[in-house]
Amino acid sequence: MQAPLTGIRVLDFSRVLSGPFASMTLADLGADVVKVEHPERPDETRSFGPPFVDGTSAYYLSANRGKRAVALDLKDPDDQATARRLALAADVVLENFRPGVMARLGLDAASLRAEKPTLIVCSISGFGQDDPRPAYDLVIQGMGGIVSLIGPPEGAPYKVATSISDLVAGQSAIQAILAALYRRDRTGEGATIDVSMLDGQRAMLVYRASNWLNAGVAPKRTGNHHASLHPYATYPAADGYINLAVANDSQWQSFCRAAQRPDLAADPRFATNPQRVAHRDALEAILTALLPTRTRAGWLTVFAQEGVPAGPIQTVAEALDGAELVTHDHPEGGAPVRTVPLPFKLSNAPRAAARRAPRVGEHNNEVRQDWLES
Repeated sequence: MQAPLTGIRVLDFSRVLSGPFASMTLADLGADVVKVEHPERPDETRSFGPPFVDGTSAYYLSANRGKRAVALDLKDPDDQATARRLALAADVVLENFRPGVMARLGLDAASLRAEKPTLIVCSISGFGQDDPRPAYDLVIQGMGGIVSLIGPPEGAPYKVATSISDLVAGQSAIQAILAALYRRDRTGEGATIDVSMLDGQRAMLVYRASNWLNAGVAPKRTGNHHASLHPYATYPAADGYINLAVANDSQWQSFCRAAQRPDLAADPRFATNPQRVAHRDALEAILTALLPTRTRAGWLTVFAQEGVPAGPIQTVAEALDGAELVTHDHPEGGAPVRTVPLPFKLSNAPRAAARRAPRVGEHNNEVRQDWLES
């Protein structure tokens, strides 16, 4: 098997999650990714914990497989010169410093691409390269609109439990880099890519944004209920919670059969989705009394028989039980490390890079020889 990005070199100056997640994905797709860190103040996630796995942060291990690592002090003139040489030997340079930092180091897109026009330089920041404000996931989540929609109608809003603005920014960087590589193959033109975490969160609003921009309807928090569909929500069964997703009238009829409630199927208040939404409170009272009469397994069995979209709310442990995982050696020789692979299967290509996550500066000599001397 040959991964699709075999032969592509990525120099990765990024830290924490958005950039490392993007570069890990590029490594999984076959790119030769070199992670650049300060020798004494490396990627902050190396110290994010607990939990630690044999002295290494589980957080760091989640986003750094497949890479080689060099240690460079970018304020040291010699190391800065080495970093520039590595950048000019790369196909892609990725960074997520605050805007302006790379320019002060002489490693910004304009400077590098003036010398190598075919280079692709991708910068991830909170607000774009024209706005130097510092940003972390929590701040961007709050500003992006989605958090205002999460949680019960009354009370405080809830953030997404994973670092969604970092991950969306990382996915945006991946898409842009792949598009730039494709264009470069056709035209020979490199690219400067500006990824804003805030723009990514706004893009994720999708139909919520359209509801406001085009219909003047301001979205409100509805808990786990859908504003335009019903029943499309979380319900308590006898032994836990299930998600019920009735998205059309045919599925509603299927639900009524599964529940052995022909009276609900015949009730004109619930005959169509707009009517079910209009009579949400009445239907909700019926469902919250009905669903606890069976176990999760009992409901899911009859729902599957009738083709009703439904599933349990699982813990992280339950969600990963039986999932296809990948295993790598531990950077420090500890217990083997398991991580989640690429979320898609590409024919005749692996789902993850073969290389484990690196130690700080582990490949200093090897990368210099491969990239600068060969």
